[in-house]
Amino acid sequence: MFSFFQFLFKARPKVSRTAAGQSTTYSFVPELKQMQQQLHTAFRMFPDFVSRELQTEPTLGIYYLSNLVDGDILLQELFHPLLQAVGSMTPEQLVALLPICEPLPEPDWETMQQYLLRGWTYVHLDGSSVGILADTAKVRERSLMKPENESQILGPQIGFSESLQTNIALIQQYLRHPDLCEIGMTLGDLTQTDIRLIYISSRADAAIVKHVYDKLQDLALEALVDTTILVQWLEDSPGSIFPQLITTERVDRAIFPLLEGKIVVVVDGSPHVMVAPSTFLDFFKSIEDYYARWIIGLFLRGLRIIAIGISFYATAIYVAALTYHYEIIPQAVLVPLAQSRARVPFPPLVEALMLETIIQLLSEAGARLPTKVGQTMGIVGGIVIGQAAVQAGFTSNILIIIVALSALSSYTTPILSMAFTIRIIRFPIIISAGVLGLFGMVFSTTLLIIHLLQLSSAGHPYFYPPYAIKTKNKRDGILRIPFPLTPRRSVFANMADNPQKGSSDIDE
Repeated sequence: MFSFFQFLFKARPKVSRTAAGQSTTYSFVPELKQMQQQLHTAFRMFPDFVSRELQTEPTLGIYYLSNLVDGDILLQELFHPLLQAVGSMTPEQLVALLPICEPLPEPDWETMQQYLLRGWTYVHLDGSSVGILADTAKVRERSLMKPENESQILGPQIGFSESLQTNIALIQQYLRHPDLCEIGMTLGDLTQTDIRLIYISSRADAAIVKHVYDKLQDLALEALVDTTILVQWLEDSPGSIFPQLITTERVDRAIFPLLEGKIVVVVDGSPHVMVAPSTFLDFFKSIEDYYARWIIGLFLRGLRIIAIGISFYATAIYVAALTYHYEIIPQAVLVPLAQSRARVPFPPLVEALMLETIIQLLSEAGARLPTKVGQTMGIVGGIVIGQAAVQAGFTSNILIIIVALSALSSYTTPILSMAFTIRIIRFPIIISAGVLGLFGMVFSTTLLIIHLLQLSSAGHPYFYPPYAIKTKNKRDGILRIPFPLTPRRSVFANMADNPQKGSSDIDE
């Protein structure tokens, strides 16, 4: 199945076509008139393509796409200095005269064409085999804003934007160190999207860096629009229901992983960055845990872990108890429970699945509506539907409380992709509880743990470190440890530059 999707998205060869659909070969030539004719032919489908000639010595040809260039930069930094220049100029003198100019890396048509499509201006000297590029690209970006999907009270309130340069600058603003490394590449034959792989060389494990870099190099995509698409290609197990890589809008949520020796991937045009590797517990950690005192962070993190169990098993236990295991129900609860189910015509499994589906519908509808309308619809809709269902005898009021508690518990997860996963996994656990009772719950949980143990993220075990950790190597995993007791380096850090990391962090 995965190879089929690779076939669908496999890159096609680059071919320039004429209006009749026939292939045309373009080449880089020194003669201005011939070069200008080729450019007009290649960009004839672009109404904003502009060609200008300056009668200097030698004659200059200037070519750009008006919708992509910044008019002020073009006028002030390119045309004015050229019009004021006196005497003949060589390509070297032209580059020295214009700070925004640089020579074309090589006289290659494809390279020059890609720069034009990025908003650069191409300057051609008649008779010269050296092309010159001027950085006149118009920067389109919104002002920096507070992340809407990852709000918090403590800590920085700034999020990434759609500009690659701005996002890299935000990271550099926090990490002012020469070891901060940046590897650039381009993905997508049609979009030519710039991406940056960022890490701290003295902390990141070279094996993890190589693993991510090789996977990026092996990708053959036609288009890359957002980081979330890239994540789906980079996951070690794309068929798994669990997300294996974290994406975040928060700058500080990218800084902390870098300090731990992890890698951050920034995609141009996307306000999200990717963090690799990401463990299962990373999806339940909030950056606010570190800004608050350790006891508060410990309490909130523990509350989140408990909420996972409630979300997974609360409704399933209700179904299993009423279907097979009446003996586990306390006598004080048995009478009101029987009274609430006296008029319900459905078995517990059908009743629970029906209510869970209604809750998911309300949640999805509220997310698609405008913010205030969605919040009002979710609250009012839940109250109205729940009250009407109880009065009509379709469900019991106790199950409504349990299902609502399960839904609320799933929303305590800080990372949205994991919250969706938890909502989906509830259904097979409920079904297994309705078919086999508590044995079905144990069986489904065992399969779930086996699957988690088989997963990896960027070549690193996904279910690390909830199992078999030596107590002497205190890690920031399930517990929020006070900073003085936390190791100076993470388990992801470079072993050669990590004196506090032992030879083995897992009990043999």
